[in-house]
Amino acid sequence: MSAEERKMNDEEIKEGGVEPSAEEPCAEQKAEEPAVAEKENAAKDRHGKHEKLAAELEKARAEAADYKDKWVRTAAEYENFRKRNAETRHTSYMEGRADVIAKVFPVGDNLERALATCDENTKKGIELVLRSFRAMLEGEGIEEINPVGEEFDPKYCEAIMSEPAEEGVEPGYVKEVFLKGYKRGEKVLRYAQVKVTG
Repeated sequence: MSAEERKMNDEEIKEGGVEPSAEEPCAEQKAEEPAVAEKENAAKDRHGKHEKLAAELEKARAEAADYKDKWVRTAAEYENFRKRNAETRHTSYMEGRADVIAKVFPVGDNLERALATCDENTKKGIELVLRSFRAMLEGEGIEEINPVGEEFDPKYCEAIMSEPAEEGVEPGYVKEVFLKGYKRGEKVLRYAQVKVTG
């Protein structure tokens, strides 16, 4: 509709005494209404899709955080298991070695007894073997427990005899060692058998 036609249309309405009502839209407004409604619907659809995608993204992030947490926990549990298992294997290995070495202690005891009763030529040979025995024990980190003159300590000694303390000697001290003890670190492999002053 051109500007002249509109002008003529407006004059006709004035002459007729009829004014256009606000309720009756003109043809242009009627044509614009569906386009505006379509735009509003499209905007609502986009907004709805955006909210749906945002919700899905948040859900995916929560699941990813949950999976990551589970993975971290599983990795930590596995690392702890691996360390425990390695420690258990090492402890078992060392205890097995200690059991075998404990079976060798009587050999050292017998060598020391033989050293006390043999002649000079034999003594040199036994001393070499005994030195080698002690070096083997030292290499394994094993120490002798020979507490003569020390206070009796039940953590390392086993009292198999006692005798009254002489004058000037305090009770509770080791007077004699019958059988040496052995330890690795703080673990006793064999208790020393001793006589204690009472």
